Amino acid sequence: MAEKTAAEQNRRAVLNTLKGSSGNLVEWYDVYIYTVFLTYFEKQFFSAEDTNSLVYGYAIFAVTFVMRPVGSWYFGRYADRYGRRAALTFSVTVMAACSFVIAVTPTRGSIGVAAVVILILCRLVQGFATGGEYGTSATYMSEAATKEKRGFFSSFQYVTLVGGQVLATLTLLLMLAIFSEDQIRDFGWRIPFFIGGLGALVVLWMRRTMDESLSSEQLTEVQGTKRAGSLATLFTEYWKPLLLCFLITMGGTIAFYTYSVNAPAIVKATYKDSAITATWINLGALVFLMVLQPIGGMISDRVGRKPLLVWFGVGGVIYTYVLITFLPQTTNPALTLLLLAGGFIILTGYTSINALVKSELFPFHIRALGVGLGYALANSVFGGTAPGLYELLKNAKQVPLFIGYVTVCIAISLVVYVFALKNKADSPLDLERGSAFARDEGGARV
Repeated sequence: MAEKTAAEQNRRAVLNTLKGSSGNLVEWYDVYIYTVFLTYFEKQFFSAEDTNSLVYGYAIFAVTFVMRPVGSWYFGRYADRYGRRAALTFSVTVMAACSFVIAVTPTRGSIGVAAVVILILCRLVQGFATGGEYGTSATYMSEAATKEKRGFFSSFQYVTLVGGQVLATLTLLLMLAIFSEDQIRDFGWRIPFFIGGLGALVVLWMRRTMDESLSSEQLTEVQGTKRAGSLATLFTEYWKPLLLCFLITMGGTIAFYTYSVNAPAIVKATYKDSAITATWINLGALVFLMVLQPIGGMISDRVGRKPLLVWFGVGGVIYTYVLITFLPQTTNPALTLLLLAGGFIILTGYTSINALVKSELFPFHIRALGVGLGYALANSVFGGTAPGLYELLKNAKQVPLFIGYVTVCIAISLVVYVFALKNKADSPLDLERGSAFARDEGGARV
């Protein structure tokens, strides 16, 4: 009977992970099609004569991160009070609507500055939805996983997060095979946004059938108190784990955007005469990063979370200089791919387990808000600004300043990993044992 129960728990964990992560996949696809296709549609929204149009485009990307803390507060509060499934369903609906609007927005040549205004508004609302998606999906996937394989199952949040970027890059590759670059600049850039909107509608249907990770007893408890999902409760009673969540994220998020957004952009610039080659290199590296995530999760289930974070911190402090310095100088595709792969092996120490590490800091009644807000604040300050800051400093011929900035941020987080985290310590998740998998067919607690 025990074996059958374990099998049932694992089956439910798999199904809930697939349904929970599918929305993450689509939402991050919608996030990354902007950066992947930015060089093709920037002139549709900014003056063709302005040499800073790409910087403006990345500035809009950074501005959307301002809305992430707002989204994390709203959706985190909602998820902590009314359940994770409802919040996740709402966030993907918002994302779909904005993708459709961007896809049909007239260009600057048709409606002038209004085109930029619409683009900014849509990206702000998408930032709001993404802010809600991260904390809630991290919470859901951690709660819906079995204890023994929690690292493995929760790692799929970043499998799908990176998968969104892989799909965006694959979409560009397919479009380069079908259309000329001029055709993509003219009208083809709209197609990926349509695809994102349609994908979100499919996920909306899937999420309506996934299990709720909070038990009925937990939902009754949180709905009967104002402490659940409360900023006052978070800042007064749980400010230490919130600060820890912020500091854990700081180095990881700036490394993630430096390695997975800036680095592919450097590759595109280096191979500007062969867009296909650059796209294949970036796609291969991102697929490699995606495959690494469950491996990192499985390793953490055996050795604990702390060793992987320390691995990332040490590697990031050493490797950031190597990656950003030598990547623009490398014109051999195999060596370029190797440089990216090396960075992604290091980055996996953070990405594969960061959502779980943060979820383990908070009890269920404040978890979605705490995880989401701590991540969003650090993500807005350090992660979202990295692509634009790199472009700005590169234009000013001050790339070493960017390298130093990223390295210092990672080093600060490394100190936190070493001195503030315990390895294999019991967490609130261990005591709660998420309800999404811990029920028999009749709905009773296992």
